[in-house]
Amino acid sequence: MAKAIMIQGTMSNVGKSVVAAGLCRIFHQDGYRVAPFKSQNMALNSFITKEGLEMGRAQVMQAEAAGVEPLVAMNPILLKPTNDVGSQVIVNGEVLGTMNARDYFKMKKSLIPDIMKAYDDLDREYDIIVIEGAGSPAEINLKQDDIVNMGMAKLAKAPVLLVGDIDRGGVFAQLYGTCELLEPDEKELIKGLVINKFRGDKSILDPGVEMLESLTGIPVVGVTPYLHVSLEDEDSLSERLEGGSMTPELIDLAVIRLPRISNFTDFNIFESMEGVSIRYVSSVRQLGHPDLIFLPGTKNTMRDLLWMRQNGLEAAILKAGQAGTVIFGVCGGYQMLGRTITDAEGVEEGGTIRGMGLLDMDTVFESEKARTRVEGRFLAPGGILKGLSGVPFAGYEIHMGRTSPADHSTVQSGMRPDEPETFAFRTFSDGTKPSSIRDDSAEEISSLTAITDLISGERKTDGAWEGNVYGTYVHGIFDREEVAEAIVRCLLAEKGISENMGKTMDFAAFKETQYDLLADGLRANLDMKAIYRILEEGIRCCR
Repeated sequence: MAKAIMIQGTMSNVGKSVVAAGLCRIFHQDGYRVAPFKSQNMALNSFITKEGLEMGRAQVMQAEAAGVEPLVAMNPILLKPTNDVGSQVIVNGEVLGTMNARDYFKMKKSLIPDIMKAYDDLDREYDIIVIEGAGSPAEINLKQDDIVNMGMAKLAKAPVLLVGDIDRGGVFAQLYGTCELLEPDEKELIKGLVINKFRGDKSILDPGVEMLESLTGIPVVGVTPYLHVSLEDEDSLSERLEGGSMTPELIDLAVIRLPRISNFTDFNIFESMEGVSIRYVSSVRQLGHPDLIFLPGTKNTMRDLLWMRQNGLEAAILKAGQAGTVIFGVCGGYQMLGRTITDAEGVEEGGTIRGMGLLDMDTVFESEKARTRVEGRFLAPGGILKGLSGVPFAGYEIHMGRTSPADHSTVQSGMRPDEPETFAFRTFSDGTKPSSIRDDSAEEISSLTAITDLISGERKTDGAWEGNVYGTYVHGIFDREEVAEAIVRCLLAEKGISENMGKTMDFAAFKETQYDLLADGLRANLDMKAIYRILEEGIRCCR
């Protein structure tokens, strides 16, 4: 059986995922076979495994740090918020349904067998399991039905390290208050405290550390610094999403920060490129005049499109497109670029709304989710990004819509009441209509990519382009350095600048260096002897 250790936090975004990833890397470096685990993850950044199952990207990142293949058993329950009170519930990688918070809380303990089966599968195959909690274990209104913090620690017989965030202030109150709100048997599970994101002279902190240990009776096993490493973020609390007003670099890329943005990890590779800035913007004022605008994935395409329509971003993007700015939509962003979005089955909002009209495509939502890994190549797009032609890529699809060429014979009678009664799709300055995907190979130049479904083996075309507007369903399509470099090279050429700029290293190799930097930073500031002792001793409670 595997040894287990659990990382819990005093609140969200204290660094649990990063500390867990760092421990995965350290144990891996020390020769152990390590698996991450999080029983229940609430996040919009997700991933498709080789088996075609969906899991949270935080555990994918931790699996990469551990040097192992991501498995859905590492995250048996994934909650993807669809609005402020409800989420899509994914169990063992497949959609169970969409539930409001109250209904989910009533039934979630029935999922414990699924959680424990997943955990036991890992328990048989690995030496160490690093478990991550969620939010805070001291949410006293939720503790009774907990399956992700102390409830999970008891099920796994896992000792707990409690992490607090000093960068936000009040770290001693965070740690002490959390401990005091726990039941005695829960507090007994905490074997070490960690003060995270520290900046400054540690000696000034030492008196407080001694008092905290005296008050709680729990040792502080580390004061870890604010580590400047580039890792994937779990959700919308990511600090990288706050860069809307940063000073643009030579090549300025803007990602629309939709309220329900998902899989924004698609754009991380551009952060490592010289002379390239990637900004997340949520207002017309922040948008400015970028070289390329990304419309990212979203868990609610219709509602987020209406949000852009109401705050003026849609009009600003259309204006930028008319001026020749490159616009690139991924998944939900691709759906927005079309003529209409129809939701007859009530997957999102119901009804039909008009899209942005930049591609002559219609999207119809379906209840069954597409989940697959793909490999492919760009076909022969025109416009500024014509240099993508023939470039290979790999990625994955996660969507509940089908996008196809527009049917101009269809009367737009299903428009929602808040939409115009008439609909006219956009034409371009030369009078042509947007190109769109075709099923026959003779017309595939209008499709953006040719892909192979690695689950079913099916070969097909995906996405569409017209002028300088491009769209695809493939997440991770930019992760290969050939793709990112080709895009930047095209944008540089448009500016008349040498293509020798905008180089990046192999993205997978770059991530490996970041995991090593993380491990080095934690090793230097955690008492690893104490942590190995905690891991070895475990706890004395039973399932």
